Amino acid sequence: MAMRELYIASHAIDVVTLIDALVRAGVYDKSNSEQYIRTIAEVVPGSQNCRDYAKIVRDKSLLRSLIDICEDVSNEAYSEQEEVGRIIEQAEGKIFDLAQGRDTKSFRHIRDVLVDVYAHLHLLATDKAAAQGTPTGFSGLDRVLAGMGKSDMIIVGARPGMGKTSFALNIATNVAQSTKKTVCIFSLEMSAEQLVNRMLASEAMVDSYSLRKGELTQEQWDQLAQASAHLSGCDILIDDTPGITVSGMKGKLRRVAGNLGLVVIDYLGLMTSDKKIDNRANEIGDISRNIKVMAKELGVPIICCAQLNRGSADRSDKRPTLTDLRDSGSIEQDADCVIFLYRDEYYKAPPGTEGAAEPSDADGSIAEIIIAKNRHGALETVKVGWIPKYTKFRSIAEGNSVPEAQ
Repeated sequence: MAMRELYIASHAIDVVTLIDALVRAGVYDKSNSEQYIRTIAEVVPGSQNCRDYAKIVRDKSLLRSLIDICEDVSNEAYSEQEEVGRIIEQAEGKIFDLAQGRDTKSFRHIRDVLVDVYAHLHLLATDKAAAQGTPTGFSGLDRVLAGMGKSDMIIVGARPGMGKTSFALNIATNVAQSTKKTVCIFSLEMSAEQLVNRMLASEAMVDSYSLRKGELTQEQWDQLAQASAHLSGCDILIDDTPGITVSGMKGKLRRVAGNLGLVVIDYLGLMTSDKKIDNRANEIGDISRNIKVMAKELGVPIICCAQLNRGSADRSDKRPTLTDLRDSGSIEQDADCVIFLYRDEYYKAPPGTEGAAEPSDADGSIAEIIIAKNRHGALETVKVGWIPKYTKFRSIAEGNSVPEAQ
């Protein structure tokens, strides 16, 4: 009681002040109290070793958390109510979170969150570039999105042959070059060699058709050599496992989580769920939700390519809308940002060869990036250049950005 009163009065607490407080309170007995107080003072640890004491407390807390996790995993394994793969994935996730210092069981008080918010606002005011999300490398798109935010799930939708894979690869290369972080690409449609061929053609500005045929001039060989040296210095990891699941992706991504900057999935329709779901729309919905959860757990943006149905082909205005996303409405709900690619000349091809006709000029043509959903900002249409022979998108003048009706 005496120590509490000293603390409330903001007085120092030591042997002298405590004895004085007890005397003033009329409860001090010199024969017994003085020796007891001095014994307490001697056994109380000093502040000089506080770091070591804190480490002991933290280590014991981690051990208790690990015991709780092991008990949970053991109970799930004995119950046999989940698939083995799901139990293993959940166990790996819990231990990974513990290793990363994330406590998944406790609330965060709003005062603690406010401190983080104010710190971010201060960073925005003093260094806008550092506080913004991961840049895509396309100035018009970055202006609208303010970069790709941490834990954002970004859907890139387009009809087959519109260039969504090339667009995603262009962003992946831009991010790897500008941030020096690891970019992981999961290619379920194309092999790793095919992807790298596209990236080489785009980076070296070499005709992709000539590259496939192997008919290259000496100048083009020199360009490829320079591009290869440049790309090899980028930390880009490619996985072309067919039909991979979200849990399979998580297991691989956790091994590079320390410097992970971006994940690209090409494409959603070829993934399989960890569960046995007969209805394909429900399966895609389950995959979509798990991708969003994965983005939040890893704290990095995930770009996921998606196919569109033929609904837009039957309309007079063939620009895609959110209802054109194939298989499931859950994709639209789970995504933080939905981007559609559109090119006029795609629909000017001869009948039966949709998407085959490409502009013959070296400068390419204009493509539209339609931002149909943006959880963090406005909806706009941003125009970019498209050079089909190099499978490359490029930024154009900001004046070509057209506001979208909201």
